[in-house]
Amino acid sequence: MSASQDLLSNYQNVIEALTLTTGSKGVYDVSVDGALIYSKAETGRHAEPGEVLERFTDLVDDIRRYGE
Repeated sequence: MSASQDLLSNYQNVIEALTLTTGSKGVYDVSVDGALIYSKAETGRHAEPGEVLERFTDLVDDIRRYGE
């Protein structure tokens, strides 16, 4: 599952908008409210399945997932 699918299926109850913007040279960063939660440039690799969702969940630990 992609990072965007992970986020929307688990947190559609709180995500007002999700924007995916491509960058040059394979840049892949994920930010939430200005906070960088994943950067391909920093790690040198694509995120593992579920990794972006896990980092987002850590950031918003007091928000319930959709359906809970």
